Amino acid sequence: AGSVAAQQPAAPAAPTVTRTPLRTQDLPMPGGYVATLVSVELPVGSREGRHVHSGTLVAYVKDGALTLDYEGKPTVTYKTGETFFVEPGKVHEGMNKGNVTTRLIATFVFPKDQPMTTQVTK
Repeated sequence: AGSVAAQQPAAPAAPTVTRTPLRTQDLPMPGGYVATLVSVELPVGSREGRHVHSGTLVAYVKDGALTLDYEGKPTVTYKTGETFFVEPGKVHEGMNKGNVTTRLIATFVFPKDQPMTTQVTK
């Protein structure tokens, strides 16, 4: 008689962060820069993963709250109507620890020849 292996149910997938580019514009400044306006949604319990940007990020919390873990600074939770800034090359991660979807409007200004975002694995 053969044995049947017990199957474990798959762990539920983590909620997915959605980023929707709204507008990308070449900027008339030396060195070749781009500005991108992005709508970001973080479902309850989601995390962006640790990452860096090649340029500057300025964001506005449209709905909910975003907890930001930022290299070299204390962790801060930004609420609806608040804004924040992330310097180029700083490791950070946004998390939704609340009970409603977090929605942000984010503007990135970065060098045209570099990626806007790079995930950090360490």
